[in-house]
Amino acid sequence: MLSRLPPLASWTSALIAALVGFGGTVALVVRAMQAMGADAVQVGSAVTALCLGIALAGAVLSVWMRMPVVLAWSTPGAALLAASTGTVPWPVAVGAFLASAGFMCVLALVPALGRLAERIPASVASAMLAGVLLPFCLQLFRTLESDALLVCVLLAVFVVARQRVPLYALLLVLVAGVAVLVARGDVAGLGAGPLTGGLEPVAPRLDWRAVVSVGMPLFLVTLVSQNLPGLVVLRSAGYAPRPRPLLLGTGLATLALAPFGAHGINLAAITAAICTGSDAHPDAAGRWIVGVIYAGLYLVLALFSGVLVQFFLAMPHAAIAALTGVALIAPLTGAVEAMLVEKSERDAAILTFAATASGVSLIGVGSAFWGLLAGFAALAAKAAFARRPGRV
Repeated sequence: MLSRLPPLASWTSALIAALVGFGGTVALVVRAMQAMGADAVQVGSAVTALCLGIALAGAVLSVWMRMPVVLAWSTPGAALLAASTGTVPWPVAVGAFLASAGFMCVLALVPALGRLAERIPASVASAMLAGVLLPFCLQLFRTLESDALLVCVLLAVFVVARQRVPLYALLLVLVAGVAVLVARGDVAGLGAGPLTGGLEPVAPRLDWRAVVSVGMPLFLVTLVSQNLPGLVVLRSAGYAPRPRPLLLGTGLATLALAPFGAHGINLAAITAAICTGSDAHPDAAGRWIVGVIYAGLYLVLALFSGVLVQFFLAMPHAAIAALTGVALIAPLTGAVEAMLVEKSERDAAILTFAATASGVSLIGVGSAFWGLLAGFAALAAKAAFARRPGRV
C-alpha cells in the first residue's frame, strides 16, 4: 500500500522512459502504418491504440505482479512493417496483427511451445532482424542526395550523444531534426485530421500470405527482440517474473487493440531498465508504482497522439526516412553482433540476413519469411550431416 507519494526519482525515471520510448521511434511507427496502407486517420488510431495498450496493460500487470512492468510497442516489428512493399491492404495488415497476437497468446498458454521458443537460434532470428533493418540505415545515407544538411546534423548529434548520453541519443536526434525542419519552414501545415487521440476500427481480413509474410515474422521478432530481453531486464533488477502472465497479457492487449491498428504491444527492454533499478525507487517491493506512473504518462500521450501524428505526417518524406534510419542504427548494431556470436551458425545467419535484406517477394510472401526459411534450412542441413558418420 502507498502511505505517501512516490519519490521524485520515480516520476522522473518514468517520464524519461516514456519520452525516450515514444519520441525515439514514433516516426518509424508512422512510416510503418503508411507502408501498410493506412491513411492519416488510421495512422493516428494505430498510435492511440498502441499508447492505450501500453498504458492499460502495463498498469494492470504492474499492480497485479507487484513489479514495474514497462511495456512498449514493437520497434523491430514496426521496422518489419515499414519494409513492406505496400501491396498489403490495411484490413489484411490488421488481420496479420491479429494473427501475430494470437501466436503470442498460444505461446503463453502452451508450456511446450514456450520451451520450443527458447530453442529458436538467436543467430537466425537476429539475422532476420538485421536484414529488415539494413535497408532503412542505407536509405539514411541515400537521403544525403536530397537533404545533406539534415542528415549531417542528425548523424553528428547521434554520434556525440551516443558517446556522452547514450540513453537520450534518439530523443536528442529527434529534437535536432525537428529544429532544423522548423527553422527551414519544411513542416507543412497540420492536416485536417483530429488533434486528440481517437480510435478508428477496421474489420480485419485474414490472408494466409500476409499471415506467413507479416504475422509470423512480426510474432517472432517481437518475441526474440522485445519480450525475451524484457524478461532478462526484470530478472537483472532482482525480480522473478513469470513469463506466462506477461506474454499472455501483452498478447491479449494486442489482440484487443489490433482492429484499431496496434501491431504489437510487448515488454520494453532498454527503457525498462530506467524504471526497474534502485535509481527509480529505493524499495524493490514498492517499485511497481514506477510502472503505474509510466502507464499514466502513456495515457497522456494517447490523449495527444492525434496532434503528434499529424506533426510527423506533415514532415517531408526524406526527413522521416532520415529519422528512421538514425533510430535503427543501434538496433542494427545489436542484431549484427548477435547473429555472429555463434561461429557454427554463421553460414545460416548470413543466408538469413542476405535473403531478408534482398526484399525478395515470392508467391506474395515477403522476404522475412524466406530469410527465416533459408536460415532454418541451412541449420537443418548442418545437423543432418553432423549425424552422418564420417567417410574417408
